[in-house]
Amino acid sequence: MTAQDSKLGDTDDKIFVGKGDEQAWLTLALANRHGLVTGATGTGKTVSLQVMAEGFARAGVPVFAADIKGDLSGISEVGEAKDFIVKRATEMGLTFQPDQFSTVFWDVFGEQGHPVRATVTEMGPLLLARMLDLNDVQEGVLNVAFRVADDNGLTLIDMKDLRALLDAIVPDAGKKGADAEESPLADIKKEAQGFGNVTKATVGTIQRQLLVLENQGGTKFFGEPALTLKDFMKTDRDGRGMVNILVADKLLQSPRLYATFLLWMLSELFEELPEAGDLPKPKLVFFFDEAHLLFNDAPKALMDKIEQVVRLIRSKGVGVYFVTQNPVDVPDRVLGQLGNRVQHALRAFTPRDQKAVAAAAQTFRPNPKLDTAKVIMELGKGEALVSFLEGNGTPAMVERVMIRPPSARIGPITPEERKAIMDASPVKGKYDTAVDAESAYEMIQKRIAGTAATADPGAAGGIGGGGILGQIGSIVGTIFGTNVKRGRLSTGQVIARDVTRSMTNQVIGGMAANIGKSVAGQLGGSIGRTLVRGALGGLLRR
Repeated sequence: MTAQDSKLGDTDDKIFVGKGDEQAWLTLALANRHGLVTGATGTGKTVSLQVMAEGFARAGVPVFAADIKGDLSGISEVGEAKDFIVKRATEMGLTFQPDQFSTVFWDVFGEQGHPVRATVTEMGPLLLARMLDLNDVQEGVLNVAFRVADDNGLTLIDMKDLRALLDAIVPDAGKKGADAEESPLADIKKEAQGFGNVTKATVGTIQRQLLVLENQGGTKFFGEPALTLKDFMKTDRDGRGMVNILVADKLLQSPRLYATFLLWMLSELFEELPEAGDLPKPKLVFFFDEAHLLFNDAPKALMDKIEQVVRLIRSKGVGVYFVTQNPVDVPDRVLGQLGNRVQHALRAFTPRDQKAVAAAAQTFRPNPKLDTAKVIMELGKGEALVSFLEGNGTPAMVERVMIRPPSARIGPITPEERKAIMDASPVKGKYDTAVDAESAYEMIQKRIAGTAATADPGAAGGIGGGGILGQIGSIVGTIFGTNVKRGRLSTGQVIARDVTRSMTNQVIGGMAANIGKSVAGQLGGSIGRTLVRGALGGLLRR
């Protein structure tokens, strides 16, 4: 490929984004240093996002982007050679070549894309508390519930599992002494009270917040089959990166669910991907639209971990690009991690707006030829101030450029076009049907009904009882329990797994083959599940 391809404008190691007095290039090797796209509504942020997404896809880099208004869906269809598009391309020295990109649509509600699900265990207590807007006391009780679930092998998959667990840890009203001991859930209640005073009133408040989340669509988000993030990181038959679009118009009506879901995805990527060092191009680029929702009213513990994930995830080969109206929407300690900047127009009608413009101007490396604050208010639609990292990773001086036109369609696609793409999707059928596996709700109901298969602790042949077989059963549950996510075994766990398999074959022979998923989940100890919970699920537990 030549220094500037006459059709695309991109090179082997750079993406051509726009042109003014100078050309604006986004260097692929520095694209995992993250970025920021800002500007007022209607100034062209979505087009800039699409131009960068197309460039990454052409370079073989998979893309994930939240689509708030539906406009980004046009990237899946061939662009149209409209007069204004051809004119802009010609002015930049490009030959407009219509193109389209392999796209997979996702939707938490499963209406306009493949369903996206996570288990309650994967989400973890801190992110769930954030999603439910719980106070410190309520969050503490939620942590107790997760700990009790770990210790008792109660797999938390969906909302009814969490509801059943919360009900189980509440002490029985009016029952004390021997009466309390006769409860089928007495051990669970006793353990919960050992961590602190778990009151019926606090649990009731959490249950009401769960109802609010359910009404916002939370019941569709929590469940199985859970999302496998490697399905985002694929290329098509031509070696181009797949463009994954999260349909978020309805999801945005529940801002906390939207922001927490995307943060969970980032944390899962951070946990699952190995260290990659400096790569010639990212493994994945993640566009986070309406980014201010992530930071609004976020507690300090959460902010600390957001900063940590943003700072460290680049070493996993992931670039994160926040899209919002103003740079001041992003806290300074996160803003400092965002090296590649695209600033569209801001309007300054009030003194507060003027301060915001001045603050935005100060985030750029100054250019003696430009009055940055003044230019920000003068930019036309499709124009932007751009500063990308260059050379050894230092920001280039800010330049005023016209953003190049996208090659794919600008604007939304039709329902018929979306259906055709869904029918040809590489993950069709994998997530479309929910699975209700045996988990905490069913286990608790069995205990209440007196039908749970609990062995005599002293029985020599009972798995789950005392003795060597009971210990082996516990290890089997820890390694193979339902809460251990795919691909998450550490080196120590792999060794333990192999030893366990050998011991199991020698001592119980064929019995191990009959241990199903649900039984193994019940046998599981707390160590394995605690280790494998998401970075912002278990790692952030207070």
